[in-house]
Amino acid sequence: MTKNILSSLPAWRQLADHAKTLALPENHLKFLLKESGRLKKFSKKGAGLWLDFSRQRLDDKALHLLLELAEDRNIMGRFEQMMGGDHVNVTEDRAALHTACRSFSNKPVLNDGKDVMPEIRRIRNDIKSFSDDLIAGKITGPSGMPFRDVVVIGIGGSYLGAEFATTALQHQADKGIRMHFLSNVDIDNFGAIASKIVPETTLWIVISKTYTTAETTANTLQAVKYITSHGLDPKNHMVTVTSKGSPGDDPSNPVLKTFHMFDYIGGRYSVTSAVGGVPLSLYLGYDRFEAFLKGAEEMDIHAATTPAQENLPLLAALISVWNINFLEYPAQGLIPYSSPLSKLAAHVQQLSMESNGKSVTLDGEPVRVSCGSIIFGEPGTNAQHSFFQLAHQGRPFPIDFIGVLNPCYDQYNGLSQGVTNHQELWANLMAQAQALAVGKEEDPSPAKRFSGNRPSSTLVMDDLSPKNIGRLLAFYEARTVFEAFIWGINPFDQYGVELGKVMAGDIRKTMAEKNKNPDYRFDNRDEIQKFYLEMLFG
Repeated sequence: MTKNILSSLPAWRQLADHAKTLALPENHLKFLLKESGRLKKFSKKGAGLWLDFSRQRLDDKALHLLLELAEDRNIMGRFEQMMGGDHVNVTEDRAALHTACRSFSNKPVLNDGKDVMPEIRRIRNDIKSFSDDLIAGKITGPSGMPFRDVVVIGIGGSYLGAEFATTALQHQADKGIRMHFLSNVDIDNFGAIASKIVPETTLWIVISKTYTTAETTANTLQAVKYITSHGLDPKNHMVTVTSKGSPGDDPSNPVLKTFHMFDYIGGRYSVTSAVGGVPLSLYLGYDRFEAFLKGAEEMDIHAATTPAQENLPLLAALISVWNINFLEYPAQGLIPYSSPLSKLAAHVQQLSMESNGKSVTLDGEPVRVSCGSIIFGEPGTNAQHSFFQLAHQGRPFPIDFIGVLNPCYDQYNGLSQGVTNHQELWANLMAQAQALAVGKEEDPSPAKRFSGNRPSSTLVMDDLSPKNIGRLLAFYEARTVFEAFIWGINPFDQYGVELGKVMAGDIRKTMAEKNKNPDYRFDNRDEIQKFYLEMLFG
């Protein structure tokens, strides 16, 4: 629990004072970057990734104080408790054991005194058997034709992580499967997918922990209606990923296969469970999914065991806290210079903003400092022609640049202005980070001046292998959790999404009454809601 008020800690107060020093003109990034050995001092390697934070608005003292803050908050100890099965999700009185899903250790992981690893291994084996048999054509629909399209029905954490990994690893999808994600309740989402698939060779995967999420329920009912309208039986075309005993795990309503989820793994942390394992294993083959798991495990071990001053996600978390609470940046850009990573920002957006968009501490007291950041992003170089005008000359925000040294398709090496496309991509990444930091203030035209002093980090990986995508996923998960442990908040609940859902249920009942009785009037609604309801129903 949070015994001390965060802002009263000596390290916190000293950081607040030091932020004023670093705001002085002589501490502009263009001067900090001239310091000898700065790159070596402010960059670290670990678990297959390299983090360069030399262009953050940091100096030795700021980094020292941030590391002191991490020690004061015992965030390494809290991370160890999390991985060991302590009920760190205090509001729901649960463990948070997403790291167990990618553990290949023989050590037990206890949840309420019971080792969770035998069940996790069983499910991994079930995923392997099912995906191997389906890819080999041993599991088919009644027509005997192999499944060629897979539609994942789920929303939020039930699809975002899987969609990120699927998109990132598309270049390794050689199993003859086309993957589709049906998340939005908007019927146009359903219709667009329905127009692309063949009913007889389509497998539907419904992912929902409780099997009661309104959007997923609506889309599942649409899928059942679609399947039966083509003379097919849903039990031969549907797979569920859900909690044991949920409506999606009902023997009286059989499906092709059910895989279980656990209450100790939250949706946004669940891509290394069956939530991601089933679709990814069908799309890539189980061996590549396992390599993805082992990459995530490697980063987990790094996060749990590496000293703070060398610990990549911990350092990144401390930099986030510095930028949010002391430099007062409200937003964070995430710009991968790699098109296959185009869905990373959407995944990290939910991971970070749903985890750390909180207003109370673990004790239920007001947190008294800003928590979380507005996460957004697009791949470079697209982002440069979209919102980098604001990044360079408007309101500043820190950026994570992500670079991949070796492209997926290196056989295309034509030259433009003497360089390959991949080299052009890297030229832009390097230039953007430098331009944001140093700026350009000597132009005679004020409109062409750049203030600079805009911070960024660069995260570099060798390639887009399954292992590296797993490392990247776990890096952002660990960073998010470390941030929460510093702020003393719970990153594993999400009550902020509940109020709107409850209100939607009330409005839904009114709509249902109108559907039953065309003469029903909306006089029981307030003026604004009545206006919209009358407009919707014509």
